[in-house]
Amino acid sequence: MTEQHRILDADIIMVTSFQDADPMGVVYHGNYFRYFEEARRILMEKIAYSYHDMMASGYMWPIIDTRVKYVKPIPFNHQIRITATLTEWENRLRVDYVIYDAESGVRMTKAHTMQVAVGIEDGEMCFVSPKAFTDKVETWHADTE
Repeated sequence: MTEQHRILDADIIMVTSFQDADPMGVVYHGNYFRYFEEARRILMEKIAYSYHDMMASGYMWPIIDTRVKYVKPIPFNHQIRITATLTEWENRLRVDYVIYDAESGVRMTKAHTMQVAVGIEDGEMCFVSPKAFTDKVETWHADTE
């Protein structure tokens, strides 16, 4: 990641559901992770490393750390844009997220998740991201430069 690369990111637009809200009519804090997950899924599909591809490559990627900063409450039935950006990939997978009000562009939440590769067969954590993943990232960068 020492070379300068084009930013690898993905955006999705969603409308928050009534079922996501707490009794005060705002999205319950735990539901934000579903939004991050969906944006991360689209991001990984962009480099042809979907969940099926992960499993086929012999690795699972559990989340080992996360941080969320809730900037503004998000009401239900509200259109939001979630951006997921791959910021680390050589030793772990770090994805940064920003949730914006889709209409005004105002930032409502920022967060990140960190994941590490774990071998499916042996359950061993990898201290370096496997070539099956880093090759996908490097190929995407090469194809977009």
